[in-house]
Amino acid sequence: MQRVIISMQNYVFAQATEMAMRNHGGFHVTIVEKPEDVVKNCVSLAATALLMEVTSYTPYKLEERLKIRQELKKQSPDCKIVLMVDENSEKRTAEDVKQAKRDGWIDQFIYGSTSASYLVAMMDAL
Repeated sequence: MQRVIISMQNYVFAQATEMAMRNHGGFHVTIVEKPEDVVKNCVSLAATALLMEVTSYTPYKLEERLKIRQELKKQSPDCKIVLMVDENSEKRTAEDVKQAKRDGWIDQFIYGSTSASYLVAMMDAL
């Protein structure tokens, strides 16, 4: 069973994502509200994947998320990093996230408009 940490700006969206992953994928999911607690929770829960939302607002900006990724990879190098971005309202940020995937900084990215079933399938395939 995959252990996934979710870090999103919108808690309701995080809960909906958690429910979809638990109900349709059998994941063990933990929502971490404070970005500064993400690495600690990933390490202590032996997370297999970290799903983080990227926006244009601090502390959810791409550069801040990549700092979390860098710290996590030092302590848990096998944890997969997945970034989620709203490609409609955050067009420039979405392009930057896509580039981060091309550059090998993250394992996968997903758009916010993607269906819950695709999200679950993609996370399961990591």
